[in-house]
Amino acid sequence: MIDFLSPKPDGVYIDGTVGLGGHSAAILEASAPNGRVIGIDLDVEALTIAKSRLHVFGERSSLISGNFAEMDVLLETKHSIHAVDGILLDLGVSSLQLDTPQRGFSFNHTGPLDMRMNNSQQSALSRRSPTRGLRRGQQQTPKQKHATLSETSLLTAESHTQKTELTAMQVVNNSPMEALVDIFKRYGEERFAKRIAHRIIQERKETPIVTTTQLAEIVKQAVPKGVSKIHPATRVFQALRIHINAELENLAMGLDAAISLLKPDGCLCVIAFHSLEDRIVKHCFQKCARACICPPKTPICICEHSASLEILTKRPILPNAAEVQHNPRARSAKLRVARKL
Repeated sequence: MIDFLSPKPDGVYIDGTVGLGGHSAAILEASAPNGRVIGIDLDVEALTIAKSRLHVFGERSSLISGNFAEMDVLLETKHSIHAVDGILLDLGVSSLQLDTPQRGFSFNHTGPLDMRMNNSQQSALSRRSPTRGLRRGQQQTPKQKHATLSETSLLTAESHTQKTELTAMQVVNNSPMEALVDIFKRYGEERFAKRIAHRIIQERKETPIVTTTQLAEIVKQAVPKGVSKIHPATRVFQALRIHINAELENLAMGLDAAISLLKPDGCLCVIAFHSLEDRIVKHCFQKCARACICPPKTPICICEHSASLEILTKRPILPNAAEVQHNPRARSAKLRVARKL
């Protein structure tokens, strides 16, 4: 990743998912003596740890509590910066979040069903206009205007305006079966979505589902034994997390913001951990690398589109054996890189 970014000694770089600061530290070391890194993260706890780790770099390191989906706005308002030399996005849930039972991300520990990346402020989506995302001239439906908690789960990601106050516990206990099935299929690609949703509905009639291990056991009972090498609850937990945090829409917004911020020759490095994320990154890069985006049968180009990126990784780069041995959670990581034209 550092090789692609090729940090310059006076460059400005964004770590859009700073986490505990490991990537930021590497960029700062490679961009000495004057390179700057601006780290962004929703997780306040992670930012506290990153601040302690990066303090040795002094003013070369800056941290912002926020969503990388709004990195262009954050950089303008916080630092009056309108262009940068490179951007890194390391997507998904962090080891800190997975290993902290109180955050509710993992079924390996008993904890409350929370799953919010940030439990202290609203997400980027909650600050958006309720009508943003509608096509021009399209009006909100009464259902969208007056959506209840359970009805919200049925809305598409394009019109979703959830807040980070929405937890996995609320979704699991209040959403109708159709909404649960949609979430599990859309964000977890779970083939037993109906069976799992039905079992959840039956169980919550008897007692509320409030812990991670409680939900994991319900899912385990609903799924046929021996059909998968992974834990039966893996896809359900992924789906709930993505839904709660609007991860896929935030990713799409973040890619647009990143491309607009990059200086010519600046690189955008994105590390994805599942097919849904990777597909969005791949399609975004492909679209931005094309000179024409007219439908295939259009005889003459009328789109006036021009390529803004050059894809540097024709196929995603996968971790090698040594990297997986050092960090087993990196085994599913896929790195894609593009350069701004």
